[in-house]
Amino acid sequence: MSTAIRIDDELYNEARKSAEAESRTVPLQVAYWARIGKAALDNPDLPGELIRDILAAKKQNEFEPFEFRSEK
Repeated sequence: MSTAIRIDDELYNEARKSAEAESRTVPLQVAYWARIGKAALDNPDLPGELIRDILAAKKQNEFEPFEFRSEK
């Protein structure tokens, strides 16, 4: 489900630029920023860059399950 929201032109243009650089759509870029912002508010003691890296690793793990190698 999606819901339309209004954002100011400046935020939209910044999202568009970042979205192009990150190969995302503008709505996905805004959602990405919102997830990082929410995580930052929930964890004020963590640096923003660490939060971004954790979210990226979490997303990557959704698609690439880790396989343990057996040692022989």
